[in-house]
Amino acid sequence: MTLPCITDARRFDAGAHLPFHIGDERVGWIRENDVARLARWPDVFEIDGDAHSARVTLAPHFDSVEARSAALGSVIGALAAEGHIPGWRNETYAIRNAFDAPPLAFIERAASRFFGTMTYAVHLNGVVEYGDSGVAGLGAAGSGSRGAPQLWIARRSDTKATDPGMLDNVVAGGIGWGFGIEATLVKECWEEAGIAEELAREARAGRTVHVLQSLPEGTQAEQIFIYDLVLPADFVPHNQDGEVGEHRLARIDEAARWIEEGAMTVDASLATLDCLLRRQWIDEDACEGIAAIFEPPTL
Repeated sequence: MTLPCITDARRFDAGAHLPFHIGDERVGWIRENDVARLARWPDVFEIDGDAHSARVTLAPHFDSVEARSAALGSVIGALAAEGHIPGWRNETYAIRNAFDAPPLAFIERAASRFFGTMTYAVHLNGVVEYGDSGVAGLGAAGSGSRGAPQLWIARRSDTKATDPGMLDNVVAGGIGWGFGIEATLVKECWEEAGIAEELAREARAGRTVHVLQSLPEGTQAEQIFIYDLVLPADFVPHNQDGEVGEHRLARIDEAARWIEEGAMTVDASLATLDCLLRRQWIDEDACEGIAAIFEPPTL
């Protein structure tokens, strides 16, 4: 069975985009109709229309992180004012193709999808274990019961800029510039679920998911670092920042059904599937094509 989240995670047509370069390094993807918008700034962008090497390049005279950031910031501000970059966050993201690479420039988080630059996020599966019981799910044997493991699932606030009202992992958040993975995890655990730092630091790393998908606001090119945290049976999440509408304690079969139905965000679906597969709560042959999303896309 091919699940919608697996297909959507790689729903991207490179032919409908131009690569965005800083120097010789491709750092993003820009939709064809957005290229015309950038043409208004010929002093900032070089647009090569040759069929064999078409691309958008930041002008080479912006030769420092500060100069590149200032040039991009001016353009981003104008595009946002015109409504082409929605969901302004007042958060700084670095343009870099690897999490530990030095930044080439800094941009407002909301602009990352317009330019299709690589972003990074952390997702946490909140697991409640009651004992060794059967688990129902995609291709799994047994039946859901109160004694079976369960997952805390969040419903995103209806006012969220992206995927409002959809189901999500109990904790999920983008990694802004200046934050490490674990520091972001600790911060988001408290803000989104009221999980104290001491407990949050007990989270264990899973795998990394690589998403490249076209969205209404542009391109999501993102690496998602997945973690699991076993929560006490009497723990109840409490959102602190207004970004979560509610929390639900779900059986494995319920979570699997939400993934199948597309009720859960693509990112959360993939993070949840990683948890269920690693813990052998579902069968891998029920997730056709999922192995690809643990590897960077090749274009």
